[in-house]
Amino acid sequence: MSVAGVRLTQYARGGGCACKIPPGELEAVVAGLDRGGGVAGGLELVVGLETGDDAAVVRLGGGGAGGGTGGTAVVSTADFFTPVVDDAYDWGRIAAANALSDVYAMGGEPVLAVNLLAWPREVLPADLAREVLRGGWDVASAAGCHVGGGHSIDDPEPKYGMAVTGVADPDRLLRNDAGVPGTPLSLTKPLGVGVLNNRHKATGERFEEAVATMAALNRDAARAAVAAGARCATDVTGFGLLGHLFKLARASGVTAVLDAGAVPLLDGAREAVRDGYVSGGTRRNLEWVAPHTDFGTADEATRLLLADAQTSGGLLVAGEVPGAPVVGELVGWAERTLVVR
Repeated sequence: MSVAGVRLTQYARGGGCACKIPPGELEAVVAGLDRGGGVAGGLELVVGLETGDDAAVVRLGGGGAGGGTGGTAVVSTADFFTPVVDDAYDWGRIAAANALSDVYAMGGEPVLAVNLLAWPREVLPADLAREVLRGGWDVASAAGCHVGGGHSIDDPEPKYGMAVTGVADPDRLLRNDAGVPGTPLSLTKPLGVGVLNNRHKATGERFEEAVATMAALNRDAARAAVAAGARCATDVTGFGLLGHLFKLARASGVTAVLDAGAVPLLDGAREAVRDGYVSGGTRRNLEWVAPHTDFGTADEATRLLLADAQTSGGLLVAGEVPGAPVVGELVGWAERTLVVR
């Protein structure tokens, strides 16, 4: 719902996950902050800062410092960003699906979310904020996840997202450091929302397929991956397919071979790159992975699409997921972490 022609994307410098701090810069900021997992108060931190995974995980009961099995894993994450589309309700849906995705990317099920809202209350009407929250509520409800309030501040730029708590089987987690050679790579959503969102912000054109893709939950894909025995995955968001694949391969100590021709793209994505609707975040993603990547014969447009900063993208799974295309494979460590063919 748009109120009196308000275009939310015009109230933010960036948009969606493209406004993330660049990956190399972020890694420098958090370097040295990881104090290790271990056990505190009888609770084992199973996944923390060490590999930059999608969410933190704590084991309740069972297991322990010795690495035993059993118990329940609590998955915790937070995600928020500036408007990626002009429609307030759609922005709320997209932001909620994006936040919930971090739990799915760990193989978990979200159970409780709280809203995170920043709003320029003297500039934008409260009715728009209500529409944003309504969109988030509807997507969380579709996921079977409670929304229990949240926190709001007065801010010059509108921002919205959620902090989400989920549960998982600690022995069936999807982690970004569990990849093994000989495993195929599946991608559950097409790429291209970054350049299409950039075009939307610049021109006002609406791309229904991109909106539907971003608002779609990764629930079914995550459940299918876990059921198929996958143990390694991540979701594809602001660092682009190449950035998240680089993190997965590096954490797993393997090389990822990507078949560029097999990667699905949204309609209009190549045209958006051709016409120059490429965000600074996408270019920074490409710059970050370039020293670690053998691009073969891939042209610049293909490289930019593979690095396109996604918002609420799909799951990248080490394993085959029914209905999802296989876009590459993990192999033993080679000269480069990524190979594009």
